[in-house]
Amino acid sequence: MPNIKSSVLSVRKDAKTNASNTAKKSEMRTAIKKAKAARAEGAANTAELVNLAYKKIDKAAKTNLIHKNTAARYKSNLAK
Repeated sequence: MPNIKSSVLSVRKDAKTNASNTAKKSEMRTAIKKAKAARAEGAANTAELVNLAYKKIDKAAKTNLIHKNTAARYKSNLAK
């Protein structure tokens, strides 16, 4: 644990940011899995789930949670 006040605050902020990023990335992955599962079983709301997954992927790329090429790859795999 650091002794300098600004470093202590940075550690605290980094922990919050890490938790937030982990949660957002998990939401994105869950949306992708749900969309793929819906497509595999031929569910009626497949298009809705794919659009939701696209939205989560785009938001993650916009906030630099994932790289833009990674986002493009995820979206391409969903579109196939």
